[in-house]
Amino acid sequence: MTAQDTQVLVATDIIKTFGEGDNATQVLRGVSATIARGEFVALVGPSGSGKSTFLSIVGTLLKPSGGALRIAGEDVLGLHERALSEVRNRHIGFVFQFHHLLEDFTAIENVLMPVFGAHTRVTGGFIERAHDLLERVGLADRVSFRASKLSGGQKQRVAVARALVMKPELVLADEPTGNLDRKSSDEVLRLLRELSRDEGTAFFISTHDPSIAQRCDRILTMVDGRLTG
Repeated sequence: MTAQDTQVLVATDIIKTFGEGDNATQVLRGVSATIARGEFVALVGPSGSGKSTFLSIVGTLLKPSGGALRIAGEDVLGLHERALSEVRNRHIGFVFQFHHLLEDFTAIENVLMPVFGAHTRVTGGFIERAHDLLERVGLADRVSFRASKLSGGQKQRVAVARALVMKPELVLADEPTGNLDRKSSDEVLRLLRELSRDEGTAFFISTHDPSIAQRCDRILTMVDGRLTG
């Protein structure tokens, strides 16, 4: 296997400009980054530096103004929306600061939402994986609990399981512990590292928390729309 085969993210000279003419604001100024399978990488930088914009582009939720982007070996720029949706479903998982669970649905139903979104039949294999993931995140006894009955830390662990149910090569996490207390934050980060190691999933984590960044394999620093490390 070549080095290129192991790379789940290859972003090259990504530029993003909002607005036009005199009102144009360049948020990303030629950002390049690679992440290999199983890597655990932090993205840090001050508010307004472009971190969330870059994560949105990597997640194919936002189109760049220029540059090149490959996800799991696939050139994704120029794809139409349906094809981009398929790339997201097959290759990318998401964990956000706010869990975005559906409060009236159970924990396992929330975990299975990406399967429904992919218009894939919910087979026994997916149900078994959802059960296994909920057990891995310490919620085997909360499978049938509605999300509204779970604590903040438990909801975020459901969100982690949801991000992994489709076996993505890359999980993007935008401030995944920013809404949690220190104990819950430490538990979620430990869980992410464990799942990354056991499943070979790459994690790209945007964070303002230095203690989280220091526990990652690498730290990339965004300043004024450029990566400095």
